[in-house]
Amino acid sequence: MIKYYYPDGDWCYRALHSAHAVFHRDGKLIARAEKPDQSGLYEFEITGFELIGPGEIHR
Repeated sequence: MIKYYYPDGDWCYRALHSAHAVFHRDGKLIARAEKPDQSGLYEFEITGFELIGPGEIHR
C-alpha cells in the first residue's frame, strides 16, 4: 500500500499496483495513479508518501 499525504493535511491509502509515478513539477510533488474505474491515469499534488509493507499495522 501507499499512503499519500495531501497539501491540506488529509491522506489516503492506495494499492501499490495503482501507482504509476511520483515526480516534481514546478516545485510541487506530483503523484500519478490509475483512476478507480481503470479508465486512465490522473495526477494530483502530494506533500509526501509512505510505502506500507504486508503485515504492517499503521495507525
